[in-house]
Formats: sequence, C-alpha cells, structure tokens
Amino acid sequence: MVPVLTRVTGRLGRIVLNRPRAINALNADMVAALHTVLDRWEHSPRVRAILVTGAGDRGLCAGGDLRVFHADALSGGTASLDFWAEEYRLNARIAAYPKPIVAWMDGLVMGGGIGIGGHAGVRLVTERSRLAMPEVGIGFHPDVGGSRLLALAPGRTGLHLALTGGSIGAGDAIYTGLADHYVPSSRLPSLALELHDGEVPGFTAPVPDGELAAARDWIDDCYAAPDIAGILARLRDHPAPGARAAAKEIEGKSPTSLAVTLRSVREAAALPSLEAVLDREFRLSAALLRTHDLAEGIRAQIIDKDRDPRWAPVGDVDALFAPGERELGLVH
Repeated sequence: MVPVLTRVTGRLGRIVLNRPRAINALNADMVAALHTVLDRWEHSPRVRAILVTGAGDRGLCAGGDLRVFHADALSGGTASLDFWAEEYRLNARIAAYPKPIVAWMDGLVMGGGIGIGGHAGVRLVTERSRLAMPEVGIGFHPDVGGSRLLALAPGRTGLHLALTGGSIGAGDAIYTGLADHYVPSSRLPSLALELHDGEVPGFTAPVPDGELAAARDWIDDCYAAPDIAGILARLRDHPAPGARAAAKEIEGKSPTSLAVTLRSVREAAALPSLEAVLDREFRLSAALLRTHDLAEGIRAQIIDKDRDPRWAPVGDVDALFAPGERELGLVH
C-alpha cells in the first residue's frame, strides 16, 4: 500500500495519508513522501492550494509509530531520532509553506497528527474531530511544535490539555487555537471540488459549543501553581467536578513527563520562533528516548495493553533540557 497518495485536481493538490488501519499513523516513509510532494508543488504553477486528508473514516492521523519508539528505547537504536528530525523539519515546512495548506482534521488527530494539521494555514474540524496531545501518558512530551500551540491557547487551557492528555472536540479546538473553522464532514466532497485557493467561508458552519471556556476560572487558578504537586493540590481541593477529574487523570501520568511538559509549555511562548521550539523539543525527545518511562509507557498502553505503567521518575529533570550529542539545528 502506498503510504501517501497525491494528485492534482484543477489547481488543488490533494494529499491523502494512507494507512487507514493504523489511523494513518506517521512513519519514516510517509514523512519522506510528504517532504517530496511539498518540494514538487512549491513552485508548480499547476498547484495553488493543498488539501491534506486521511484515508478511512477514523481520523486524519493518530500520531507516530510508537512501536518503533519502543524498540529504540529498549535497544538504544537511533531510528526514532532520525524520524523525529525529519518530522520536525516537516512541521516547520508546513508552517512556512508559501501556498495555502488546508488540513481536514476529521476524526482522531493526535500527536504527530497535530504536527501535520496544527501548523497548516487553514485548519478545519468536523463534528467527528477529537484532537489530543496525550504524550504524558506514555512517558513522552508534547512535541511536533505542540508545546508552542498549547502555550498560545487562552489562559492556561493549553497546559490543562498537555498535563491531562485529554482530547477535545471541534468547539474547544477552535477556542484553543488548534483549529480555525468548523465544517460538517458531509461537506468534504464539495469542498474538495471547489477549493482552489484555500478559501473556505462558503463551507463553514456555526462553531459548536465546547467546554473549556466555561471552565477557565478553575483551570487558570489551578494551573497557576508553580509545580505539579501544587497543581494537583489545587485541583483536588477545588469544588468543580472537572478539576477533581483532571487531578485523577494527571495522577496516572509519568512524573518525569509531567515535569518536563510543565516547563516546556510554560517556556515555549517566550521562544522566538516555531523553529526554536522544535529545536528544543528535539532535545527533549532525544533525552526522553533514553529514560525508563518512555519504553514502559508504550509497553503499558500499546504493547501489553495492561494500562498499568510502573514509572521510574528521573532525578534531575533539568538535565533533560541540556544540549545533547545530537541537535536538530533549525535555528543556527
């Protein structure tokens, strides 16, 4: 099966992520193919805009290939580092692309899927959309520029999403700035026929209600605490049911990932560019690859599926932010 399908219809370049059984999870071949087609279409007079969709009806993209990460974490391999380097370069490329890229974020969009869709010029969600950055549950961190996207969300809603790993629907995706427009899924065929320049106003519909705007008071208060222990204490003591539910979610995540994510998201907005954020995220990814929790988190969630990870917190979290032997180098 060809992992990425491409064609040009009129002036529209179509890209279809084509691993439907894996909810179009990204692998190295897919990232390489995406680089190639973006190179080919950047200066082509035939293509005025690009539409990215996912094959099947389950989602745009469920993230990266976690089994590869697990194998490297156990063996000391470098395939994951090679993949992340090219994936993060792709994220930066999408964000800076000179032609409109329209991302159809239907169904499940997680992790690497946010890296594809979240940096596109026009980001569309549907009634079936569920967006998430759930990395703290597998001993990892919000990468693919996700720390920056979450840092720029209103108040501390992005930090809430990062630390709980929770998923959101269309209304909250637009509220937090992860998406731009709501388009019912039934309108995709018409949109694909008429989309020639990235303009979609004729296809949008009123944005459905979300939940995060109404929860801003307790979210902004609780996540203002200086560290994870303080955040958990505030969440547990708050009368809002959503706060106590968030505490329960956070309690089950990797302590190392939580500490890394808290600092990463809080500091991401102050970094000068997406490229600078991706450079830092690559450093964190390389460091976390060699920790116990990444292999253990993927084992519990994906390999054995017992949902019972045995975390082993890193003593010096600050060391994970230090320059490593290998750097991405998007910012010179």
